[in-house]
Amino acid sequence: MPRKHIFVRPLCRHWRRQLGLRGLRPPPLAPSALPQRPLQPAQGLALHEWAEHEFGAAPLGDVRLTRRLVRSVRVQSAKPMVSFPRAAEGDLALVRGHYRFIDHPPDSPLTVDNLLATHRQRTLRRLLGQPPRRVLLVQDGSDLNFAEHSDGQGLGLIGKNQHSDGTVGLHMHSTLAVSEDGLPLGVTRIEFDRPGLDGPPERAKPLPERTTGRWLRGLQDCVELAKQLPGVRPVTVLDREGDVFALFAEQQRLGHVDLLVRAKHNRVLVSGSKLFDELRQAPLQATLKLAVQRQSARRGTRRQTRREARPARRAKLELRFKTVPLPAPNEDCPTLAVQAVHVRERQQPQHGQRLEWLLLTTCPVRTLQDAQRVLQWYRRRWVIEDWHRVLKTGCKVEQLQHRRAERIERAVTINAVIAWRLMLMALLGRQTPELPAEVLFTRTELLVLRDFAHERQLPEPNTVGRAVRTMAVMGGYLNRKGDAPPGHQKLWEGLTDLRAAARVYERVLRLQQESLLARALVTDP
Repeated sequence: MPRKHIFVRPLCRHWRRQLGLRGLRPPPLAPSALPQRPLQPAQGLALHEWAEHEFGAAPLGDVRLTRRLVRSVRVQSAKPMVSFPRAAEGDLALVRGHYRFIDHPPDSPLTVDNLLATHRQRTLRRLLGQPPRRVLLVQDGSDLNFAEHSDGQGLGLIGKNQHSDGTVGLHMHSTLAVSEDGLPLGVTRIEFDRPGLDGPPERAKPLPERTTGRWLRGLQDCVELAKQLPGVRPVTVLDREGDVFALFAEQQRLGHVDLLVRAKHNRVLVSGSKLFDELRQAPLQATLKLAVQRQSARRGTRRQTRREARPARRAKLELRFKTVPLPAPNEDCPTLAVQAVHVRERQQPQHGQRLEWLLLTTCPVRTLQDAQRVLQWYRRRWVIEDWHRVLKTGCKVEQLQHRRAERIERAVTINAVIAWRLMLMALLGRQTPELPAEVLFTRTELLVLRDFAHERQLPEPNTVGRAVRTMAVMGGYLNRKGDAPPGHQKLWEGLTDLRAAARVYERVLRLQQESLLARALVTDP
């Protein structure tokens, strides 16, 4: 029987309206169906469009939920430092819609992975847009303290001492994509853990339920990302908590990514010597100088440890590297050969501790340039620490008033992407200041910035660098000669003031247009 071709076309252009489907749209494309075209870091991040780009194809099972998500993100990102009701400026319908969205049952499609799905695909495209070099996938965990939520449901125990029943909260384990230049390109994965109040000791648990399981699952997810990045071999960067033999064994089994971990355990090697002693006695390869920033003193509290003051200094470091056999914890596993890069400060400073890093990596380290590049990669790990600070201090996620763990997880996931954009704006102003200001700001926002710059006798904010600095001045940045670039706090405070002023400008411009229109209608014969 011959094949037949059937062509269907709508007979009426407004068929949705006649069928009572006005306002509904076809479901968005699944993230896997999105075209994998490379993106530049600043592309599509202007406030009026970025929420649609980063959340507009979230697979939530209903297009209306996706539109609600986009609208909520747009409102919250305009005023990241305040609660959602305040950011909505008293719009009761908007506030109710947001909380109905957050309050879906636990078995609904509103999972953390689905909320991040579109942003994850955009992050992949930003990774593809990087030069043909390495990209970094930095893993780290952070505790979210909800001590004020004594009646919260589903929260775990993140801290305990002799004089309290414990601190309730959630543990968030995340992966942040970072370029070699230190630009955060997106959040690829978030996993929430609810530590139990009671339970067996850590060693008595199965491996997937231990703390190590977070890092293993993160590594496996990085491998899945690497399979979608042709020609790119990412490097997974971990802090000392990731110094586990099982991670190196898993990397050898899976491939596709390299591992870079700061050593925590002074292992006994096959030769009988210890790991740190072996590297300290290795031949000296080079001497480096590192600028150590000043550190203010901090009193010890229930949430933070006490910290001594430390003045700024230039540390002289000795660099050594060699291949070391990593001993297996049991006889069933073979010994693995990894590269070790060791830097140590020559002399004990008068204030503070002596700097010493021992990095274990599966990346090839054959030359001095390779060792210095590994050191530079590990220094980029602090980007995720800054992101945690923006999330907690700027977006104030620990002050969320939700009373159930799944609601908190959804709200934190949304704010995690907002915090990423805030952080990227700050770094783009430093690293790519020559970009046109239109890539990050709307026309109304640029009008506000130009008027403010004219009033303060600042340069015309026609580039990203000048516009970001002007916004920081609105947030309290002094902009004195010799001052360091504005930090994240001044930027998010300036962004809040900028959006408030932009709303006023928009109302004034709208009233002017209505007045001109009314005048034209009156004078028209």
